[in-house]
Amino acid sequence: MTTEENRIATRDSYGATLVELGKQYEELVVMDADLAGATKTGIFRDVFPDRHIDCGIAECNMMGIAAGLAASGKIPFASTFAMFAAGRAFEQIRNSVGYPHLNVKIGATHAGISVGEDGATHQCNEDIALMRTIPGMTVINPSDDTEARAAVKAAFLYNGPVYLRFGRLPVPVFNDPDTYEFKIGKGVVLREGKDVTLIATGLEVYETLLAAEKLKENGISAKVINIHTIKPLDKILIAEAAGETGKVVTVEEHSVIGGLGDAVCSALSELCPTPVLKIGVEDTFGESGPALELLKKYGLDSDSIYNKVKVFLEL
Repeated sequence: MTTEENRIATRDSYGATLVELGKQYEELVVMDADLAGATKTGIFRDVFPDRHIDCGIAECNMMGIAAGLAASGKIPFASTFAMFAAGRAFEQIRNSVGYPHLNVKIGATHAGISVGEDGATHQCNEDIALMRTIPGMTVINPSDDTEARAAVKAAFLYNGPVYLRFGRLPVPVFNDPDTYEFKIGKGVVLREGKDVTLIATGLEVYETLLAAEKLKENGISAKVINIHTIKPLDKILIAEAAGETGKVVTVEEHSVIGGLGDAVCSALSELCPTPVLKIGVEDTFGESGPALELLKKYGLDSDSIYNKVKVFLEL
């Protein structure tokens, strides 16, 4: 694990990896909706201007163009904020990408409450729920720079529609790039434990690891699992862990409705009925403010996770 001072936003990882892939594969095309600077696709545009398309503030149209490019043999990455991808362009993703199962990759940046000062209109806490409902859509939410880079590469090589969720907030890099292996649909056990299983995704993985360390100091042994792919979900790993510990906590920077927590609950109700605590954004909108302060206010920082798990285990 690298030091906490080494922080990189996963949107930066996205832009850098597109350039790396662009050097190897001529069929890669990158698109954005007048947000090349924010989504970091501008890095690709500067190196490969002939393979970058700025569609303007027309996200729905961008998804249609991406579908056409995919049908023509290209591999397009359509990039914009999560709110505009999953929210504004949902119909086009569903009907033009999902229904024909085209090889379109959706790079959705600025997801979750950590968008910060942009406020509730831009803090998309519903995107995972929306994308999970589209038949055949793969949904990936990487936790740090190492995992984000690996996820983009895996998505490129995968034949089918993929939704990739990236953040604006720089987060600690804790996965070792020399040893880390990414497999779509396979969770990663980061820490063994016997008293409770903590299942996290995205930037909450690191916060959950910190919470597990605090729990250890209080005599509680927590198993920590990183679920980077929410669809398809690693149901077997989750069920086995639930059987070992007897209680499960899910942690996500997303609404508790329809995201990782609901996916885990659905899997466990089928394979291993287990008490589950869902930690995430409750049935509410966000607000404008510094990202780290918002994470704390909405109970998504390591201290809040620690306290909620302790109460849950006492029930």
